[in-house]
Amino acid sequence: MTTIEEENPNQVQAVEDILPHNLTILPLLQRPVFPGMPIPIAFTGKDKVSVLKKAMEQDDGYIGLVLAKEIDEEDYTESELYEVGTTFQIMRLIPIAPDTMQVLGQGINRFKRKKTILVKPQIRWEVDHQASPKVKPDQELRAYMMAISGEIKELLKINPLFQEQVNMVVSQLNYDAPSMTMDIISNLLSSSAEELQELLETFDLHERAKMLVGLIKQDLEIAKIQKRISTQIEEKVSAQQKEFFLREQLKAIKKELGIEKEDNESEAEKLEKKLGELELTDEAEKVVEQELEKLRTLNAQSPEFNVTRNYLEIIADLPWGKFTDDNHNIKKARKILDQEHFGLDEVKERILEFLSTIIRRGKVAGSIICLVGPPGVGKTSIGKSIAHALGRKFYRFSVGGMRDEAEIKGHRRTYIGAMPGKLIQALRRVEAANPVIMLDEIDKIGSSFRGDPASALLEVLDPEQNSTFVDHYLDLAFDLSNVLFVTTANQLDTIPGPLLDRMEIIRLAGYILEEKIQIAKQYLVPKQLEETGFSPSEITFTTGALKKIVEDYAREAGVRNLEKQIRKIIRKVNLKMAENGTTTFKVKKEDVESFLGKAVYNTEKLYNRDTPGVALGLAYTSIGGATLYIEATAIRSKGPGFKQTGQLGDVMRESSEIAYSYVRGLLSEDKEYAKFFDEHFVHLHVPAGATPKDGPSAGITMSLALYSLATGRIVRDKLAMTGEITLTGKVLPIGGVKEKTIAARRVGITHLILPIDNKKDFDELPDHIKKGINVHYADYFKDVLKVAFEK
Repeated sequence: MTTIEEENPNQVQAVEDILPHNLTILPLLQRPVFPGMPIPIAFTGKDKVSVLKKAMEQDDGYIGLVLAKEIDEEDYTESELYEVGTTFQIMRLIPIAPDTMQVLGQGINRFKRKKTILVKPQIRWEVDHQASPKVKPDQELRAYMMAISGEIKELLKINPLFQEQVNMVVSQLNYDAPSMTMDIISNLLSSSAEELQELLETFDLHERAKMLVGLIKQDLEIAKIQKRISTQIEEKVSAQQKEFFLREQLKAIKKELGIEKEDNESEAEKLEKKLGELELTDEAEKVVEQELEKLRTLNAQSPEFNVTRNYLEIIADLPWGKFTDDNHNIKKARKILDQEHFGLDEVKERILEFLSTIIRRGKVAGSIICLVGPPGVGKTSIGKSIAHALGRKFYRFSVGGMRDEAEIKGHRRTYIGAMPGKLIQALRRVEAANPVIMLDEIDKIGSSFRGDPASALLEVLDPEQNSTFVDHYLDLAFDLSNVLFVTTANQLDTIPGPLLDRMEIIRLAGYILEEKIQIAKQYLVPKQLEETGFSPSEITFTTGALKKIVEDYAREAGVRNLEKQIRKIIRKVNLKMAENGTTTFKVKKEDVESFLGKAVYNTEKLYNRDTPGVALGLAYTSIGGATLYIEATAIRSKGPGFKQTGQLGDVMRESSEIAYSYVRGLLSEDKEYAKFFDEHFVHLHVPAGATPKDGPSAGITMSLALYSLATGRIVRDKLAMTGEITLTGKVLPIGGVKEKTIAARRVGITHLILPIDNKKDFDELPDHIKKGINVHYADYFKDVLKVAFEK
């Protein structure tokens, strides 16, 4: 091996003379090689291995190593290379794998490409060797070398990765041979390939020293950050290990003194004590004993240990034989219902009947209550009031949208993360075996490939079966017969028949204007004032203001939207008071529009002029009663025709066809109008075309609209009607009389036509709902005509 001694110019010259000027070039992938230090390099590929062997045989082991800008993996001769590389002398070739050769050698000096002699099958360049400067270093260069020495010693303290090599370099630092010293140090840096290549291409020693100091400082900063991160991790791990060892020692000491037992023994004893205080069934006692025995034999670190412990903890948390005392004072129950809800006298009466039966019998078997009504009428709050009146704990969960049967009956313990169903969880939380459990939105329960939750509820809500309800997770029978189940729904159509059959239906109709005003005064306004931090004397609402809010902004059957509007007004009043510095404010009728904007509901008639072919019907929807205009028009044509629009469902479309056939047959006996339908194409439309509509109860309304159109007679003002019609003109009964009557009152209807078979339903309505409405009963359509065109 030949070394370069910069102190002896003659020797350097001699070495320069023996270096070949034509070199075989091999590309480097990761970083360039610097002269002066023996290093191992691995090359892969048959072509590269062949080049290395040929260099040993023909070129005295000399090759040129150049960093690649862009490497071509398939053919290295196509790679894009830098112009400056290092003359490398191979000392030894060591095969380490097929087509892979490890080369041990040393960089001799830098070279610069003069021209390319050959590219295929190997790269050969004519190069210009760059000899190291032969002058003695000046003071500036010496200062740089001292700075490099200081930085490299600092790096050695922090990062001992290259300790042996750096120690060697530091011990042989020679300020009189700066080029060699800088090259050896450069080989140890972890800088990027581009930065190291730039350092290799810097021939001026002052510039090279300046750049090297910067790169060493950069490595030093990275090393400091790495050390800081490493120290933090070590401290954390050490603290955890220390705590673990101390805990294990403490556990061993306690065990020797008899203070503490093994984890599995202590857990088993705790659970056994807790379970011993419960009134378990014979089946449950047998299972618990088996599981406790298993827990004692399991290792505390075993996954099965946690599964068994969790299972026993859930059993221990359930209220086996724990009951709350029922309130047996029916007068107190009535008082609670009256305090918490305004109106709803019929509903309260039905609930009190149920409660009195429960109090008399001492159990709730056979009592499943289903509260049905539009949104916002107080179904959920009535459920809470039932629990309050009975003195029981209350738990509510929504089954709306539920698609997995396991939500009701739990998961089997074979699954990871298994847990009991909602009912067992509810009992675990309320810590009593006789709570009131509300299943909200039961009409919106779903089904999927995971199962049918509605079918799972059949067992839960069946008084004959729920005394031995088996949850999949528990796999034990638990008595649910003491639970009072209350369900809520907006409509009954979507509830499966077998499930509906198990429940007692209590209907909650919407509220009329007067009821809403009283509810606002007694409940909604005080509640919102309290939530916003006002006393009742600071913000007050006049009756006129509340009436305007109800009529123009909150005509829905419930009071949820009314509460939103009151909340909105209080927020705006709060801002106004803060800006004006006032302490009290009275909301008057004339203030409402400035707070809530233009009225949402128009109190004027939809038709501002009398038009033949228009009649007003009544509908019952999931959000309560509603009014429904039906209009008909005729287009002269050569033949008859009939068309319906307005998103009508199949039943309503059939009802319209029955109405058309009946009216056409009725008028065929009248000479004046007998040919009307033969000469006109009739179009029947139900406005609000974006809203789907269905049901048979608009039969007489559609018939009247068609009769009015054909005869040109105008239907009397403020008249609404509902009833199904047959092909013979018979008027059949309908449902939702209360809701439809409330909807009629809401829009100022004074005359109402109902089927004669619904007379008993109307007679049962409270007087304040019937007040101001003249009801007419129709047995056949001709009875409708007598009322409809009466002046």
